[in-house]
Amino acid sequence: MSVHSKDILVGVGLRHPHFTDILTSAKQVDFVEVHSENFFGQGGAALSVLNQVREAYPVSLHSTSMGLGSLQDIPASYLTRLKQLTQTIDPFLMSEHACFTWGQLQMQGQLIHSGDLLPIAHTRHNLNRMCEQIDKVQSYLGRELIIENVSAYVKFDESYLSEAEFLTQLCKQTGAKILLDINNIAVNSLNFEGGNIQKSVTNYINTLPVNSVAQIHLAGCSAVPDGQMVIDDHARPVSDDVWQGYQQALTRFGAVPTLVEWDSDLPAWSVLVGEAEKARAIANTVLGASDE
Repeated sequence: MSVHSKDILVGVGLRHPHFTDILTSAKQVDFVEVHSENFFGQGGAALSVLNQVREAYPVSLHSTSMGLGSLQDIPASYLTRLKQLTQTIDPFLMSEHACFTWGQLQMQGQLIHSGDLLPIAHTRHNLNRMCEQIDKVQSYLGRELIIENVSAYVKFDESYLSEAEFLTQLCKQTGAKILLDINNIAVNSLNFEGGNIQKSVTNYINTLPVNSVAQIHLAGCSAVPDGQMVIDDHARPVSDDVWQGYQQALTRFGAVPTLVEWDSDLPAWSVLVGEAEKARAIANTVLGASDE
């Protein structure tokens, strides 16, 4: 299959309210993605449903708590549970974010989790640390990780690399691939780069090597009054700017598995599937033109 083949996998993020829908509806998407940590429990209804889902759909495991950029080591208990889930589900993709989540209280020495995806400065020290963590996780799991760019609400003066340059170096040193979240680029553009989203997306994707991207995320976020910080809440349909950015990404990276995320104010299953169908239609148009 050429890099610009029209054969593309399009999926959706699967959340608990849609469990019944996916099990009782005709197959309309190619794969589903779940947050790994929601299925760490031994047994239970959620894991039972996921086992049923995987009989019909390939599953992608998307982690949110690993904290690959943390100075603290990832807790062994976390990695044990992730490996158990991986062995149970046998995902076709595994991903995490280029961020930190773990820290230690200075006085008590207690390890704490931030509860959010916190950005890191793109420095040589942090690059080396994240490479170390990725190497450890990939070796332990025996699988390739896909690393996602994040939405950030602070900027670091000490960053000497752009995020795209940082991820490029990360992949070169670890063999990991990139999960390109186009909405995160849009959010950061609005918050820090003057809001020329198409210019931001173009600059970002042109920095990444053509064969470095293994998955694309699409999402929308709530509008805010001018001058306020945009939050990546995954609470709205994919925006026109993100759809345009998706076309650029397809032109450069080809038939990359694509996922529509929707995490807050969840719509009906049919609406979510409709977003996936729109992604497929755009991909077929762009990739079809590329094949000619």
